[in-house]
Amino acid sequence: MSRSKVEICGVDTSKLPVLKNDVMRELFVKLQNGDLSAREQLINGNLRLVLSVIQRFNNRGEYVDDLFQVGCIGLMKAIDNFDLSQNVKFSTYAVPMIIGEIRRYLRDNNPIRVSRSLRDIAYKALQVRDALTNQKACEPSIYEISEVLNVPKEDVVFALDAIQDPVSLFEPIYHDGGDPIYVMDQISDDKNKDVQWVEEIALKQALEQLNDREKMILSMRFYEGKTQMEVAGEIGISQAQVSRLEKAAINQMQKHIKS
Repeated sequence: MSRSKVEICGVDTSKLPVLKNDVMRELFVKLQNGDLSAREQLINGNLRLVLSVIQRFNNRGEYVDDLFQVGCIGLMKAIDNFDLSQNVKFSTYAVPMIIGEIRRYLRDNNPIRVSRSLRDIAYKALQVRDALTNQKACEPSIYEISEVLNVPKEDVVFALDAIQDPVSLFEPIYHDGGDPIYVMDQISDDKNKDVQWVEEIALKQALEQLNDREKMILSMRFYEGKTQMEVAGEIGISQAQVSRLEKAAINQMQKHIKS
């Protein structure tokens, strides 16, 4: 099956190579022995990994080329720091590093500016959290982090919230092979219930039963917010006539909806 050509940063993604695990291992051994050409092969052989990661950030409004370049920086850092002795798949090690690099880029380029002092508290809090997690084998509380930093816990909470990445309502959070579940599917909205949707359909059908003048009067009164006097002046009838036509139209619609 042929792949469609998609270029990102001048790279034809349909022609990107895929390296097998044994080849990857051989290249890492060569790299650790000083063979820089092996590093280049490892980068080119894992660009598909970068592509798969940046798909998670498609709804952020960022240019794909920019995300790809930032993801490649994360990939190169992963290649330079990968330890063969840990017996971990390279993709398992690299994906979090690529994601981390992209998230740092998004934070630094967030249109909602966060002060330097607040960012510093947040990054220190993250470091302390990781250190305490390693020590205790469980995630520490905000109070414990604030104690280590000697910073009020309210400031820690505020700082961590400030650097959180915005989440798109259309970001998938679950996929079982069928239709994905999006963030917006998990948010309650009293203004978007099935009952209201049905009522809106009934209202639209009721409007269709009115003649053109009745539709125009209701539109001017309830969509444009005009008074009966203003409506009367525009269509050339008296205010009393507008009032009678308006009431008659509303009564007719009510009968249609209830029937």
